Amino acid sequence: MENPQLQVSTDIKQSEPSGNLQKKLKTRHISMIALGGTIGTGVFLGTGPAIHAAGPGGVLVAYSIIGIMVYFVMTGLGELATFMPTSGSISTYATRFIDPALGFAFGWNYWLSWAMTLAAELSASVLLMKYWFPDSPSLLWSGLFLAMLFLLNILSVKGFGEGEYWFSFIKVATIIIFIVVGILMIFGVMNGSHPVGFKNFTVGDAPFVGGFLGTLGIFLVAGFSFSGTECIGVAAGETENPVKNIPRAIRSVFWRILLFYVLAILVISFLVPYTNESLQSSSVLTSPFTIVFQRAGFALAASVMNAVILTAVLSAGNSCLYVTSRIMYAMAKDGQAPRIFTKVTKSGVPVAALVATTLIGMLAFLASFVGDGTIYLWLMNSVGVTTFIFWLGIALSHYRFRKAYVAQGNSISDLPYRAKWYPFGPIFAFVICFVILLAQDYQGFTSGHIDWQGVFAAYLGIPVFLVFWLGYKFIKKTKVIPLQECKIDVKEFHQ
Repeated sequence: MENPQLQVSTDIKQSEPSGNLQKKLKTRHISMIALGGTIGTGVFLGTGPAIHAAGPGGVLVAYSIIGIMVYFVMTGLGELATFMPTSGSISTYATRFIDPALGFAFGWNYWLSWAMTLAAELSASVLLMKYWFPDSPSLLWSGLFLAMLFLLNILSVKGFGEGEYWFSFIKVATIIIFIVVGILMIFGVMNGSHPVGFKNFTVGDAPFVGGFLGTLGIFLVAGFSFSGTECIGVAAGETENPVKNIPRAIRSVFWRILLFYVLAILVISFLVPYTNESLQSSSVLTSPFTIVFQRAGFALAASVMNAVILTAVLSAGNSCLYVTSRIMYAMAKDGQAPRIFTKVTKSGVPVAALVATTLIGMLAFLASFVGDGTIYLWLMNSVGVTTFIFWLGIALSHYRFRKAYVAQGNSISDLPYRAKWYPFGPIFAFVICFVILLAQDYQGFTSGHIDWQGVFAAYLGIPVFLVFWLGYKFIKKTKVIPLQECKIDVKEFHQ
């Protein structure tokens, strides 16, 4: 028998009470946020060094495995976000279904990660603008772009949604054009070229350069390329009709993302051998996208790609301000952050959280100018592996949510969206994330002598997370919540 308390109608009219976030994101916003959120500098600049390091076969295997893992993370998040659409995302889910201390740690680490990412994106925007204006002051561009992103986010959630929609549209269009042009070149149709065949898959040590360890080294790179997919969980709290729109976005978008990455890597692998020295660098001039477009006869390829990558950077910065302000707002509502961060404008923007994040991100960026930049580097290292920590948390939260849902006498068939392959999916995602977290800097232990400084920098994000988790647990004396006591209240989120 169906439990009427747990029925979620797709026709619910979402209320927008004063003082709360407002559900203004439409289907096209959510779809493009999910699609464009993972297309950033990772695909435009990171694929070249990855192919050079592991060969085309190693990169394809690494990206495919990570893509499958992310699929399970996303479907699990979709089940959670559809049933409980909240801007708190992983922080709220872990607090309710695992342990409030874990929710606290996930929330603050997530906020810190995106705040530091904002600083990194500001630094990247400066470098990109100096491609055209080499003598211009750095603070001019960083200040200009930060002000623009702040204005997009302070107006309303639709400002963020529209900005992200068009930023993502440019990125997606570029990749589609790249794939089409690349395929034409592979078959010798474009620019008088001849069919290239599979010669680049057999040159040197290809297709698997460095064997298993070479491929393993790319898993972290692939993970960073897919980072940002979980933003849709935060956006669920401000989505019109999340019961309908979140599952639709997850179903339609994930495979497109995986297809874009795999096809882009295949095109690069066919046209540019891994032995090409240009692939070692992560610059616009040596980006595999620039190389392919130049070979296709596009004279302004470097400038165009610089503009596209700048768009990707601004898109990431836009997401940084949105995600951090919503996470901080949700934690404040749950009593895990100062209450001042619950303050919102009439248009439903958490203004205090947005201002705080903007200031912290700007201060972190300015730290790069202090001394030799050591403070900035440590700040970046402190959040270096947080993407995998979040995904691990989503997998664990999904596993516990489903267990608690059934333990409290509910039927799986009543869920508005059900993730497939449970419990294999969350277990697989958890294991992959855990292994990558442990093995991310295996080179530091296998190079003949241990590079302790490099190892410490690579793993710094883990102790930072543990400090948040164990510190809160010690102070608040929290415990793992029994399945029967997990708080499952659909009315709280669908009103």
